[in-house]
Amino acid sequence: MRTRVAIIGAGPAGLLLSQLLHNRGIDSVLLEARGREYCEQRQRAGMLEQATVDVLREAGAADRLEREGLVHHGIHLRFAGENRHIDFPSRTGGRSVTVYGQTEIVKDLIAKRLDEGARLYFDAPVTAIEGIDGDAPRVRFVRDGVEETLDCDFVAGCDGFHGVSRPAIPADVLRTYERTYPFAWLGVLADVAPSTDDLIYAYSERGFALHSMRSARVSRLYLQVDPDADLADWPDERIWAELRERLALPGWTLDEGPISDRGITPMRSFVAEPMSFGRLFLAGDAAHIVPPTGAKGLNLAMADVRVLADAFGRWFESGAREGLDAYSETCLRRVWRAEHFSYWMTTLLHHDSGASAFDRRAQVAHLRYVADSAAAMDSLAENYVGYTWAQ
Repeated sequence: MRTRVAIIGAGPAGLLLSQLLHNRGIDSVLLEARGREYCEQRQRAGMLEQATVDVLREAGAADRLEREGLVHHGIHLRFAGENRHIDFPSRTGGRSVTVYGQTEIVKDLIAKRLDEGARLYFDAPVTAIEGIDGDAPRVRFVRDGVEETLDCDFVAGCDGFHGVSRPAIPADVLRTYERTYPFAWLGVLADVAPSTDDLIYAYSERGFALHSMRSARVSRLYLQVDPDADLADWPDERIWAELRERLALPGWTLDEGPISDRGITPMRSFVAEPMSFGRLFLAGDAAHIVPPTGAKGLNLAMADVRVLADAFGRWFESGAREGLDAYSETCLRRVWRAEHFSYWMTTLLHHDSGASAFDRRAQVAHLRYVADSAAAMDSLAENYVGYTWAQ
């Protein structure tokens, strides 16, 4: 089997890259270790920067997003019995964010790719990536119990943190940076209309809470828990009781409903440098992880592949290497900005049981400064909607 670009991983990054390449007449093969049903059901992020919405429109994959996405014009900061709204458009030149689940993006892109005849293979785990330091890379994978080979010009590793792509970069070349946080998120989907117009980020002595949504009828809510928390210890009644306490505000009511999905996500920051080696290019979670507080993970992945698709396009159209050579540096500049913002939001809003009384008072003072200062609100809004988009 032969293709120009072998794409490993059918998450949003790999699927979008495949679509953008197709739109430019560049052939690709997409290999996914899991089944289609698994890919279309796993719950992930759902907050889209304007640039992410724009690239999905550019890809021709935004029809349902346009109909069902929920545009949000800001966030609520809730702490110490106060609620402050930060308006995004007025502070960012009219930009906003859109709520549309990553699960739905994956469904839309899979359907579009298959309708257009893409070579997209599920249940096809990659076993080896070879020759990336030369001119003729090869990917070995298993399909229907038989090992096959895929010859290509380039390999795009979009297979997540635990994938095979990043380890293919020589250990003496790859550098990694990581931070682990002393808390996790318990996230739930509830079949109940949201109790808020914009997202609520709440700090309390009991821990952080976030009220988000997936649609006009489905709420997405999160609670800060210990990293070793057990879901069995969190029945519905306890989840709702804790959400009521942490989101409490005089005159405001949290509507409750059946919980249809739940999971615990550890909090960590991770960056791998460089994001390319030879003919291999990493994108999305294969290269970087951010804590979800800043809503940056999905958006960084989409930004990576937009840059990568353009670099591939220039190579195949004219032989220009500048985009490919600059890919890692271009993406990492944006990645580190998002890493810092996500770290800042996480440490600003979470309750650290190991912090001193001084640190806790200082944390509340910082929250109040962010809510009172025009400059601080401008900075938060600018970063939340997407500070940079590498060209």
